[in-house]
Amino acid sequence: MTRSNPVIVWFREDFRLADNAALLAAVETGQPVLCVFVLDAATFPGGAARWWLDGALRALDAALHAHGGTLHVLRGAAGSLIPELARDSGAAAVHWNRRYDPVGRGVDTALKAALRQSDVAAHSFAGALLHEPWTIRTRQGAPFQMFTPFWRAACAFGGPRPPLSAPSELSFARLPETLEDSRVAPAGFGLLPVAPDWAAGLREDWEPGETAAHACLTRFLGDGLAAYGRVRDIPAAEGTSRLSPYLRFGHITPAQVWQAVAQSGQEGTKFLAEMGWREFAWSLLFQHEDLARRNLRGTFDALPWRTDPEGLRAWQTGRTGYPLVDAGMRQLWRTGWMHNRVRMVVASFLVKHLLIDWRQGEAWFADTLVDHDPASNPMNWQWSAGTGVDAAPFFRIMSPVLQSEKFDPAGDYIRRWVPELADVPARLIHAPWVADAGVLGTCGVVLGRDYPLPIEDHRQARARALAAWTALRN
Repeated sequence: MTRSNPVIVWFREDFRLADNAALLAAVETGQPVLCVFVLDAATFPGGAARWWLDGALRALDAALHAHGGTLHVLRGAAGSLIPELARDSGAAAVHWNRRYDPVGRGVDTALKAALRQSDVAAHSFAGALLHEPWTIRTRQGAPFQMFTPFWRAACAFGGPRPPLSAPSELSFARLPETLEDSRVAPAGFGLLPVAPDWAAGLREDWEPGETAAHACLTRFLGDGLAAYGRVRDIPAAEGTSRLSPYLRFGHITPAQVWQAVAQSGQEGTKFLAEMGWREFAWSLLFQHEDLARRNLRGTFDALPWRTDPEGLRAWQTGRTGYPLVDAGMRQLWRTGWMHNRVRMVVASFLVKHLLIDWRQGEAWFADTLVDHDPASNPMNWQWSAGTGVDAAPFFRIMSPVLQSEKFDPAGDYIRRWVPELADVPARLIHAPWVADAGVLGTCGVVLGRDYPLPIEDHRQARARALAAWTALRN
């Protein structure tokens, strides 16, 4: 090995320069770095997350260009491209930050073994979580099955390591000519929707990248953290951090967020506990690789889910006739994101009002959320369905009307996302079907024409769900 042998830094879900252990360790070797990303169909996310990935690649490439380098995007199977790149570049080592989903772990384990057989060092690093998913254990050494004791143990374990600084100087290696055919220019990424282009709302709401992530955190610390515990459930308010897609794509790390909250001098216990919920999700996925496919409570395997394509489509498109549900589903389609309180309401509606298998909802969210990850999404769906290890009871059926009246009392959130109800007064907007037709007519609304009637009666749907649950118990 000479001073010209590069260290390959393989970016995956860590689109940042700061607090990037793999990158910093590569720089500290004194060797030039070869920064790559592999467009591998085996690990492609859903549609909305692909849109974000396109922006993440461009933002990281721009950040590397500012240091005189570039991000080489290659298309193909990482299991063959990375060893080929290591061989043809004469790489001293390959560095990456660990990922914990089953597919990613499988690729990484096989690749590490292949590189070592070729006498190429492979080094992986932590950074995506506060603690590695196998770290927090009971006194008996078993993984936790309940969040509260998990988070208590995690907090007792201590805070995360201090975040790492971004490298002050970077020297770069060139991509070998033998890999030029696999290299993809931004115009060829193929990650953006074209016909139709449904991403206008995503472009309006989001800016992927490390700089945007830290700007988002700064805004939250200045405007939102102090009131977080009080307004986090109000969907019309800017009461949440909106950091989830930035964490999902590694533009910012949990350690950076933790440190920023601690240094702000504000009370952040409730907010940090929500980050703990994310940690718990990853610990569950590490235990249960089929988290998105199997009920963790096997009793629910016998639940008689309904097949209802029309009901599923009405839910997906925000045409259920329940304004809060429809507002949430339209916000999701337009922006790739949904307020957390409303996520719970729409999930409960699909699973319990329509009695549709939670896995169909999980799959829809996987394709439409910019912040989708393979741990939080299925865990939260199992929580809503009552099928997970730490979940809401199945018999707890959220009333979309009561939730609407409690958390969107003035109807501001509904009016934003269901504009056909914009002129309906607050006392009627949560359940317009109980209003006098003449009153609705003065607001420009005819139910069944301008806005749908409810596709299910709440009381009847609740009774049906409870009957299914009772039969299951018996």
